[in-house]
Amino acid sequence: MAANRNLKQVRIENSSPVTPLGMVGGGGSNLKGLRGLETESEAAAAMALVPSKEGGDEEQEVGFTIDIKSFLKPGEKSYTQRCRLFVGNLPTDITEEDFKRLFERYGEPSEVFINRDRGFGFIRLESRTLAEIAKAELDGTILKSRPLRIRFATHGAALTVKNLSPVVSNELLEQAFSQFGPVERAVVVVDDRGRATGKGFVEFAAKPPARKALERCSDGAFLLTTTPRPVVVEPMEQFDDEDGLPEKLMQKTQQYHKEREQPPRFAQPGTFEFEYASRWKALDEMEKQQREQVDRNIREAKEKLEAEMEAARHEHQLMLMRQGKIR
Repeated sequence: MAANRNLKQVRIENSSPVTPLGMVGGGGSNLKGLRGLETESEAAAAMALVPSKEGGDEEQEVGFTIDIKSFLKPGEKSYTQRCRLFVGNLPTDITEEDFKRLFERYGEPSEVFINRDRGFGFIRLESRTLAEIAKAELDGTILKSRPLRIRFATHGAALTVKNLSPVVSNELLEQAFSQFGPVERAVVVVDDRGRATGKGFVEFAAKPPARKALERCSDGAFLLTTTPRPVVVEPMEQFDDEDGLPEKLMQKTQQYHKEREQPPRFAQPGTFEFEYASRWKALDEMEKQQREQVDRNIREAKEKLEAEMEAARHEHQLMLMRQGKIR
């Protein structure tokens, strides 16, 4: 079954209800909107999605072949929550078959859900790359006079992990949290030089194990390495830093029109605007300084506790040696 899925033939009917934006026209337009593809090989794999026509104006069935393996990165698991798309502004009379047909060229989905009354649905594709391509191609496409709004669904089973030791890797983090349930992805966050930041995140396959991990780590002291420094686990804050808030989605409220009366500008010295803008800047600077002072205090307290811990560990080992419990 896996082999059949790895190399599948997807057939596209000329009567398909939606034509992806990136497939309209020729030349460079075929790569339009394929943001999120990190390598040339991924972009080349994405081009496999573009059908080619032969035989002039004769009516024909156009097909293409997708090698699903080319869309899975090394070690990436298939059909994870990262591959789940939210589709908004759906027609109220859309059927499940119509919904699946929208995404048929991007592989076989594992989850399809539609709320017709509220006009939205969810679909889960096999890989993140396929989901990226589907989102880029179909977002904004008109379906029955409605522009589709496609976003990645919020991951409801993701946790942030803090206080990580510099020796903790992605693999160790996944191994540690797998005791609570299946883990889809575990990542240790690094800076621009590849150095561990002491933070990471764990994405579970479902909510129950994520809740279990959160409760157990809050009630107990979960240690990942020899050092008795427990990790801190919190629900992960999730932001949309890719699509943001486009103008077309802004709600044109009374406040919107009032605030938009003035264009972007620099406040002129000596004006009412400049006076209060300066007071806001002073308040922001005070907040920045106080946060920096708190960070320094916390950092010094951690360094002191770490030194005390090492001294106490040494004393403890000496005591055990005197008692003959270790050599």
